[in-house]
Amino acid sequence: MRPASLPTYVARILQYTNAEKSTLATAAYRSLLKGKPLVSVVIPAYNEELNVLNSILSISQNITDYSVEIIVVNNNSTDSTQQVASATGVTCILETKKGVTNARTTGLMAAQGKYIINADADSIYPVGWINEMITPLENDSNVALSYSRFAFIPGESTSRFSFFLYENMADCMRFVHRNFKEEAVNVYGCSSAFKKEQCLQVDAYDHPPGTGEDGWLALKLRNKGFGKLHYVPTMKALVWTVDRHIQEDGGLWKALFMRVKGAIFGHDPEKYHVKG
Repeated sequence: MRPASLPTYVARILQYTNAEKSTLATAAYRSLLKGKPLVSVVIPAYNEELNVLNSILSISQNITDYSVEIIVVNNNSTDSTQQVASATGVTCILETKKGVTNARTTGLMAAQGKYIINADADSIYPVGWINEMITPLENDSNVALSYSRFAFIPGESTSRFSFFLYENMADCMRFVHRNFKEEAVNVYGCSSAFKKEQCLQVDAYDHPPGTGEDGWLALKLRNKGFGKLHYVPTMKALVWTVDRHIQEDGGLWKALFMRVKGAIFGHDPEKYHVKG
């Protein structure tokens, strides 16, 4: 069962000022990066000056023995994303060619880690997230990619309880895809992990027009024979994200209708990759 209210750590991060977030993230990141990184967390960011510190701070506060680097790819932002991210000490790279595929590819090529974790600039991550995402890859050679779920931070137009109901119903749809249809439809760029070397062997994030780079990558890794997709169900890996995308796509109940329609009548899973 999902939480009906925001966890304390999410509410606390949202209450900090940007100056407080930057100071805390800078200190926490020094402890996260312990020499040469084994894990690289890549965060594409376009005009995310209001959100990116939430992501950087929450990831930096993860409790892990892994050495972890954070790479923010500034996708030609017109706001202060570059300055805000760079001030925390994380690696911040400019990619002038717009598009999340270009940004993720730039981050991938710059990453020093054996393992890559995809993250989003508008999300907040629990302290156990890195361990939960990497452990399946470390412990089982038959796992090509691990992925977890996300929950919505309520905005002005939708209550957390409404999202709670929606998310639990959406989980039923994900169960159908995971067990009876195409599991790759459940893989999102806000929380997925894989080995860099294997990603490069399947041409990284290249994907056909009209498809999603995250689900398509999952398919390529699995079909290449690198192993299975591994779902991480624990709350320790549940990501919290803003609800702007679901509002842009017509609101909560339209998103639910599309999920139900897709589960009953079928749809192309690689094309269905907007957070919802």
